[in-house]
Amino acid sequence: MLLAVDIGNSSIKFGVYDGETLVSKFTIPATHSLIFDDLKAAIGRDLERPVSSAIVCSVVPDISEHLATFLKSSLNIDPLFVVNNFPFGLKINYEPFNAAGTDRLVNSFAAAEKYGVPCVVCSFGTATTIDVVSRNRELLGGLIAPGMATMAKALHLNTAKLPEIEVKPHDSVINRTTETSIRAGIIYSQVGLVESSVVRIRAEIGGDPQVIATGGFASMIAENTKAIDVIDENLLLDGLRMLYSRM
Repeated sequence: MLLAVDIGNSSIKFGVYDGETLVSKFTIPATHSLIFDDLKAAIGRDLERPVSSAIVCSVVPDISEHLATFLKSSLNIDPLFVVNNFPFGLKINYEPFNAAGTDRLVNSFAAAEKYGVPCVVCSFGTATTIDVVSRNRELLGGLIAPGMATMAKALHLNTAKLPEIEVKPHDSVINRTTETSIRAGIIYSQVGLVESSVVRIRAEIGGDPQVIATGGFASMIAENTKAIDVIDENLLLDGLRMLYSRM
């Protein structure tokens, strides 16, 4: 079986694949102080199926090193780490080429493979990223904005009296408390970002691209806009599985 791992700034997602089928999935928090023993405790608790290979997409180099050590010593696996020259089947128009985040590349590849082109990939995590793949399978680029939890923390850290709130679903724009006002401001600013960006993207590239949302806050945003066509929580993990089959 194949272990696919997505190391992000806030969480580490694990998926176990039997062929093309995702048979197990779990998530642990990501901290830059995460060490071998932490991984052993977390993965040992949740990884119940035997795996023989692993592929990893990481945006946190320190955690990558600990994970590689753990997989080698505990499971006798040398994981394959995604780099920017993998066979994504896309022309990557990003400058410089090596600066493109591997998570954005894997998401764009997976969206193109699963849903066709042109497509727009909106990933809602620590950062919100929007990437565009043309009908000619060119990754044209996109935008990066603060994610919702990042916005909540920034408001708290940079103001004297605003509390740090929990980001959770909210259905009113007009609010009577500070907490709900912040929550609504964060959610609807992201909704507005997606809606305005999709309109501008369509004007720039023409046609009617599929808009795919992924990441921890994808469902929350999709519930509040018609700009998103598909929610795919496993987009990156599926992309890793498809990439591994090409190697």
